[in-house]
Amino acid sequence: MCLNVTTTPVPEGNVTNETARVLLTEDDIRRAITRISHEILEQNRASKDLVLVGLQTRGVHLARRLAENIERIEGFIPVVGTLDPRLWRDDPDVASSQPLQPSDIPVGVTDRPVVIVDDVLYTGRTIRAAMEALLDFGRASRIQLAVLVDRGHRELPIRPDFIGKNIPTSHGERVQVRMTEIDGDDAVLLGRES
Repeated sequence: MCLNVTTTPVPEGNVTNETARVLLTEDDIRRAITRISHEILEQNRASKDLVLVGLQTRGVHLARRLAENIERIEGFIPVVGTLDPRLWRDDPDVASSQPLQPSDIPVGVTDRPVVIVDDVLYTGRTIRAAMEALLDFGRASRIQLAVLVDRGHRELPIRPDFIGKNIPTSHGERVQVRMTEIDGDDAVLLGRES
């Protein structure tokens, strides 16, 4: 598969004001979400008990888009919840750097399949914290992980079940996922740490 890479000025955000490479366009993201939706349904046998838990902030919007796709494909909409796992992290400085976002899973997850949804998988520490936080909502029959971007550099043995795109990066680079709901457009950018 050919990776469509272009250079563009970086919008204000998490990467430096130098130029960044566009790794995924709006169409690339749409296709990845459609593919992940089909894969989730295949792995969960179209379970109507399915719960998608989006991690704050962009994971929430990805989870909602996945739910909309699943509804178009199968005719049912899975429950979508939100989770901010920062209080369960093992590096407290990350939890205190910004205000906490709401966590709300509108159903108990006991005996239900749960898919944790996040925009970027990096070290695995956020996902570890999310799994621990999820236990406060019940004991899921199975927990899976869907990410739009897997950039490598894992510090914990965490592996996603559903991946939009594997993007090899160096430690000094930053992957920025832009979403229309927050940023006004959809794109995945690669730039230098600011």
